[in-house]
Amino acid sequence: MNVVILVTASGKEEAGIIANKLVEEKLAACVNILSNVESVFRWEGKVDRANELLLIIKSREENVAEIIATVKSLHSYEVPEIIALPITAGFEPYLKWIDESVRKPR
Repeated sequence: MNVVILVTASGKEEAGIIANKLVEEKLAACVNILSNVESVFRWEGKVDRANELLLIIKSREENVAEIIATVKSLHSYEVPEIIALPITAGFEPYLKWIDESVRKPR
């Protein structure tokens, strides 16, 4: 099954490093980086805000565990957002391209 994985990053450099690694390693077919994401969240008992970037990662469900490990190894946050969502429908040629662009899990 194809998945979309959402990851927030603290800055452009961190987002770029994560995106490049995932695509270079063929863990992701594509990573979109959206800037100017304002996040409101609870951390260590209080409400906080941060300007972040959002990575939208397209891959296969079988690669999620390795993507999580890779993101965690490159990320500056103690508890980074890494959420995988199933792609239940879409343009078939695009979904096929995702399948063909990522490697099979090790």
